[in-house]
Amino acid sequence: MERESSTPYEPKRNCEIRVFESSDEISTDLAEYISQISEISVKERGYFAIALSGGPLVSFLGKLCEAPYNKTLDWSKWYIFWSDERAVAKNHAESNYKLTKEGFIAKVPIPHGHVYSINDNATVEDAATGYEFMIRQLVKVRTIGVSERNDCPKFDLILLAMGADGHVASLFPNHPAMELKDDWVTYITDSPQPPPERITFTLPVINSASNIAIVSTGDDKANAVHLAVSDTTEGPDAPTSLPARMVQPTDGKLVWFLDKEAASFLESMNDDASYEHHEY
Repeated sequence: MERESSTPYEPKRNCEIRVFESSDEISTDLAEYISQISEISVKERGYFAIALSGGPLVSFLGKLCEAPYNKTLDWSKWYIFWSDERAVAKNHAESNYKLTKEGFIAKVPIPHGHVYSINDNATVEDAATGYEFMIRQLVKVRTIGVSERNDCPKFDLILLAMGADGHVASLFPNHPAMELKDDWVTYITDSPQPPPERITFTLPVINSASNIAIVSTGDDKANAVHLAVSDTTEGPDAPTSLPARMVQPTDGKLVWFLDKEAASFLESMNDDASYEHHEY
């Protein structure tokens, strides 16, 4: 069943909200969503450049490793990046690369040379500089697209998770990294969540993507989801510097993948909000 009506923020944010009964249903729909973007990107550009986050997000990619996607997608055209990474060794338990490799990359035939991780032997500052340089080289040859608005890289898809505090990638509320305009990749040494040293895409890069998806589950995310998608700008809970709220694609499309717990505060917006409620 689907419910749709007009909403004040949809034209401004080009935002779609999908609500599911379970994480398994999110995985099913997310696989089809990624598959469609992959096919369109390969057809139009010859490549599919996707940037991932780590943590729980990897668990939602499992359906892509199964039929029909494991056989039908043109994995040779996939290029994998990370929107953020912890400054730890690649074999460290907290490495986004390690989590993604074990949970996804090792299960599909993506060429090894198409997986771009950070230099884990460098300082976090040098790792961020090196990662940006590498992305700039791939933009020059159009493996990654380029935004006509600001010359930022235009990834075909940036896949993000949102924390209970509203952070996305490694952009945390009220952090100076939120204000960067010219850098594509930056670093932080004071993450409020361990480990403290991380590299992250900046907001201009995230917002330049052709497609952005944010996955969020659990009732501990409900308030942040509400603040991120609502037009509330007054009161004690006003989201003055909520990173997820600042994800506003300049030319692309933003889709939220939520379970019903994460979407629970949106129930009060039923008469005003525009979203799809998926039942299986």
